[in-house]
Amino acid sequence: QWIDSGNRTCPITKLPLSENPSLIPNHALRSLISNFAHVSPKESSRPRTHQEHSQSQSQALISTLVSRSSSNASKLESLSRLVRLTKRDSLIRRKVTESGAVRAALDCVDSGNQVLQEKSLSLLLNLSLEDDNKVGLVADGVIRRIVAVLRVGSPDCKAIAATLLTSLAVVEVNKATIGSFPDAISALVYLLRVGNDRERKESATALYALCSFPDN
Repeated sequence: QWIDSGNRTCPITKLPLSENPSLIPNHALRSLISNFAHVSPKESSRPRTHQEHSQSQSQALISTLVSRSSSNASKLESLSRLVRLTKRDSLIRRKVTESGAVRAALDCVDSGNQVLQEKSLSLLLNLSLEDDNKVGLVADGVIRRIVAVLRVGSPDCKAIAATLLTSLAVVEVNKATIGSFPDAISALVYLLRVGNDRERKESATALYALCSFPDN
C-alpha cells in the first residue's frame, strides 16, 4: 500500500528503496497477528477503574496458580481467566511474568494433564507477545517443554507449541537457541509431515521464522 501510493523510501528508516523493490512476506508476523485478538475501541476506552479491577483480579489468579496447595481444577480456572486477561492487556502480561507465574505454568505443561497443558501453553504464548519476555521465557526452560509437547502432546497443544516457537523466534538470539536445541527443528519437520492442517500450518510458519538464521 505504501509503495502503491508512490512512496520510494522505507517507512521506518526513510532510506531510498530500489526502483522495483523485492518484497518478502513476513509469514511469522502474520501468524502471530492471526492468533491475537484485537481490542475493540469500546474496550480500549474503558475507565481506569476497570483496569485496576483487572489487575487486582489477576493478582488473585496468580496466587492460586503458584500455590502448591491449589487443586488442578482451581489452577485450570486461574489459567483460563489469565489467558483471557493477558490476551488483551500488556500491563497484566508484564505483571504475570514478574510474579513467578511462568514457573507454575511450566509445571502445568509438565503435569501430563492435557487440559492444563493446553491452557498453560496459551498463557505462555500470550506472555511471549511482550518483546521483553521472549528471552526470559527461553532462559526459564520453555524450549524443552515445547519440544516435548511437539512430540507427544494433543493436536491443539502441538499447534500452540509451534506458534509459541514462532513468537519466541522473533528475537534473533532465540532463533539460534531454538535451532541448537536437540530435536527442536526435527520435531517441527515431523509435525509438518504428519500433522493436521492447523499443526502443519503452525509448524511451517515456525520453520520459516527459524530458517532466517543461516545455521538453522
